[in-house]
Amino acid sequence: MGGPLGGLAHGRRRWFSVVGLLLLLTALTFAIGMVSKQTCYNATWTNGESRYTAFCYSDLPYLYVDRGLAEQEWPYASDADTRARYPQVMEYPVGIAYYAWATSYVTDWLTDTPDEDERHLEETSSFWGLPGMHHEIRVFMIVNVIGFAVAALLSVWLLARTHPRRPWDAAAFALAPVLAATGVVNWDMLAVVFVAGALWAWSRDRPLLTGILIGLGCATKLYPLFLLGGLVVICLRRRRYYDLAVAAIATVLAWLLANMPAMASGLEQWKVFWSFNSERGPDLGSLWLVAQQATDSTISAHTVNVVSWGFFIAWCAGVLAIGLTARETPRLAQLGFLIVAGFLLVNKVYSPQYVLWLLPLAVLAVPRWRDQLIWQAGELFYFVAVWWYLADLLASGGGDQTAYWFAIVVRVAVEVYLISVVVREIYQPWRDPVRWTEARDAAQDSKTISSNEVAV
Repeated sequence: MGGPLGGLAHGRRRWFSVVGLLLLLTALTFAIGMVSKQTCYNATWTNGESRYTAFCYSDLPYLYVDRGLAEQEWPYASDADTRARYPQVMEYPVGIAYYAWATSYVTDWLTDTPDEDERHLEETSSFWGLPGMHHEIRVFMIVNVIGFAVAALLSVWLLARTHPRRPWDAAAFALAPVLAATGVVNWDMLAVVFVAGALWAWSRDRPLLTGILIGLGCATKLYPLFLLGGLVVICLRRRRYYDLAVAAIATVLAWLLANMPAMASGLEQWKVFWSFNSERGPDLGSLWLVAQQATDSTISAHTVNVVSWGFFIAWCAGVLAIGLTARETPRLAQLGFLIVAGFLLVNKVYSPQYVLWLLPLAVLAVPRWRDQLIWQAGELFYFVAVWWYLADLLASGGGDQTAYWFAIVVRVAVEVYLISVVVREIYQPWRDPVRWTEARDAAQDSKTISSNEVAV
């Protein structure tokens, strides 16, 4: 954790493993998160009030029924019968759609459900009341959450090995309260493991693998693509143009190969993710929603798109300038955190589980418990507020829910705080704990080499 190596330091005891302990802590944290959803699990997410007041809401049960997963329908089916029965297409990138579809088949295999022809005779609106459906939904949740837990364990394993001399930095991920709170709200955990993998691969000087993991992550959630921006800064400073080209080409090819099955089977259905996000207006958690409700006006989706993308482009230019003018080359986690954070600040929706987008980047960009706890405290404050807001518990005299606006501002404020810490440590690398370790190890290596030379 700091200072001289103790008796239990990595490598001092064969029976002790830092990574093993981190995996155990991650499993415990994720298990706590699963137990915290027990109220909704027992009611199969049918209690409209308790799912918010007990902080156990999840999108998965509802999408299992409403998107055809209960009938194992291919998310990108284009035939008229399927689209008439399920007009709403999965509004997520293909990685999530594939995973949800695959887990629906596992659920069908594990449960004694009616065959497809028999279920197809029922109206989809009656599915929640069908015999055995609640059990089926619970099994679907269990199957998905087991996959999320595996993703969390793999993520912490990768993060602990990104800086081999600082494996304990991953403890901020393993013990993250936001991991327990938001890990099963949606499928965002699937993208987290690709981000952690890309950070690890780049630390091992593997640009091809880095690009592949970024591409697969982008096929699961769009934001891993922003890691390429960090690679641009690093490769420009170090003149690693070939590595940048390899990573960029690998990203495009991996993304394209992952999307091809969906595009080939239903191009119009594949486009829904892009059209859905382009056409939606101000939504939960965004500063846009605060502005719209506070001014009692309607902000069009077009306005949000133009302004937010304009801000994000300017933000990326600012990150590029910071990266190129810093005394030392910033780390990929620092640059990636800045870019993703800038995207979230002005995004039209900032769902509570989006904190997972920043988590692997934040724990490596700012490996300091004080800053992590300040940031995550603000996130947890918002986590509570958003569910109370949806349960209409924050309205003052039936009017505007100003307490929810305050929660959004607090969340943005703690994110800006962490951004400021990252920028400060980029410009003042002696404040960066990772740089401390690198400088100390370099000094020790130099002393060792000098001693050996003297001995010779």
